[in-house]
Amino acid sequence: MTAADLRPEVSRVFIGLGSNLEEPGEQIRRAFAALAKLEHTQLLQKSALYHSPPMGPQDQPAFINAVAELETRLPPDVLLDALQAIEQAQGRVRDRRWGPRTLDLDLLVYGAEEISSPRLVVPHPGLPERSFVLYPLAELAPALEVPGFGTVADLAARAVAGGVRRLAD
Repeated sequence: MTAADLRPEVSRVFIGLGSNLEEPGEQIRRAFAALAKLEHTQLLQKSALYHSPPMGPQDQPAFINAVAELETRLPPDVLLDALQAIEQAQGRVRDRRWGPRTLDLDLLVYGAEEISSPRLVVPHPGLPERSFVLYPLAELAPALEVPGFGTVADLAARAVAGGVRRLAD
């Protein structure tokens, strides 16, 4: 990537993290460390860890989830590539939709942008219904306006906990 490929402005982005295989808490901590090392990007905040039942097939372990806040000059598609590289480095295998995984990194919000391409939809379309994302996101940015959906605080207040609980630090 050249300097010409970078965005001229810094964008505030939020990444959802999830894991339910191979020491999920450690997978999340390693992912936070990898996010902190991304070029042209700064890790600003990370949420607490949350325990949540699996979404989709129930024949898998519970998840550990969290959210990271970043500032980046990477374009959305380049950031997505970087997130997928981190997943691969931590052993992510994509063999079943909503199945078990060592690491899942979702680009939840990219500034105030609305993106719809074959590879990427931002804000993440499932964000308004997923308490396992909304609760940690509300820790970091309750006043954040999610384009097309409202504030994180309002979304989190309407979300059904469904077994999601914050873990002790």
